[in-house]
Amino acid sequence: MSAQSQPLPPRITGLGYVRPLGSGGFADVFQYEQDMPRRIVAVKVLKTAVREARDRSDFESEADAMARLSSHPSIVSIYSAGVSSDGRPYLTMEFCPESMRVLTIGKPAPLAVVLDAGVRLAGALETAHQAGIMHRDIKPSNVLLTTTGRPVLTDFGISMLQNQFASDDKRHALSIPWAAPEVNNGASTGTVASEVWALGATLYTFAAGFSPFEHAERAQNTESKMKARIYQAKYQPIPGAQGYQPFDEVLRTSMSAMPERRFSSMQEFAEALRTLQRSYGFDVTPLDLVRPDWVAPAADFSAPRGPVVTTVRTATRAQQRAELRAQQLSENSDGVLIDRPRSPLKAGLIGAGIGVVVAGLAVTFAGLAFGWFG
Repeated sequence: MSAQSQPLPPRITGLGYVRPLGSGGFADVFQYEQDMPRRIVAVKVLKTAVREARDRSDFESEADAMARLSSHPSIVSIYSAGVSSDGRPYLTMEFCPESMRVLTIGKPAPLAVVLDAGVRLAGALETAHQAGIMHRDIKPSNVLLTTTGRPVLTDFGISMLQNQFASDDKRHALSIPWAAPEVNNGASTGTVASEVWALGATLYTFAAGFSPFEHAERAQNTESKMKARIYQAKYQPIPGAQGYQPFDEVLRTSMSAMPERRFSSMQEFAEALRTLQRSYGFDVTPLDLVRPDWVAPAADFSAPRGPVVTTVRTATRAQQRAELRAQQLSENSDGVLIDRPRSPLKAGLIGAGIGVVVAGLAVTFAGLAFGWFG
């Protein structure tokens, strides 16, 4: 990339620019150093400033989607979102030093690595689906590696959030080699079945070193010719691999031409991959799923955003207990007293009476024991 074509990093309070990380159709990604707390972060910045309400909606949808899913260990964590001094929206995210796409171009990953990544990503996507979110752009370049080497999913920039689509440009955005036939021909903008296809195509790329339906001759990889092969969906086993037949069968199912013949969910896809791990003698990757009610939803995605006013109870704990006691001792709906607090005098007299009785019984028993009463 020439110096003139390099995107300009925005000035963001509390962040110091380090270097560019990458550029896509809608956004640029930069490495920054956060001042407080001190750490390296990745900042995704939209290419243009927010001028239209639809642009702001696109940005907020991605921020909401990633924030809701950040608790999953296989989804990139988002730290904050905002608008820079020049008007461009940005997301501050976990810094991931490597991409699975870069590591596997022309260099197939070991099958154990591919299966492990598949289970982790399927768990992340199942969590997203249960929360009502479709990713809609699953591909190798959107699978990053954390500083511990764990694969994580990123870029929900064209996601569908709670049945709310992004703007037309993003709604029809797709990555042809990994998009399902029904997405490539415009019949669908994203379903669980199309995401199953995309994950299968992504795992194929990791295992083969190139995308499925890609031809060895570059002239055969034009958009029209690539789409024609995808529509036919004639699965080609991973070339040159020994003992991959069971894996090929799982991928063949995930990339069936008919959506209803694919795995019905990401969880089912993950279990098929875990079965392969057992049959190959690999360590079985845990399937991490975040419960839908723990992926905290926003109360109303259409509500306007603004400052949130925090309310704090001023009553002390003692006062709260007194209020609760008074409520418990109040009259019920029939007007019958459940209980009434006793006056200190009445309580004292009752206590004294009980004491006298107990003392009298004690004297009586002692007198009987020692023969005081004859």
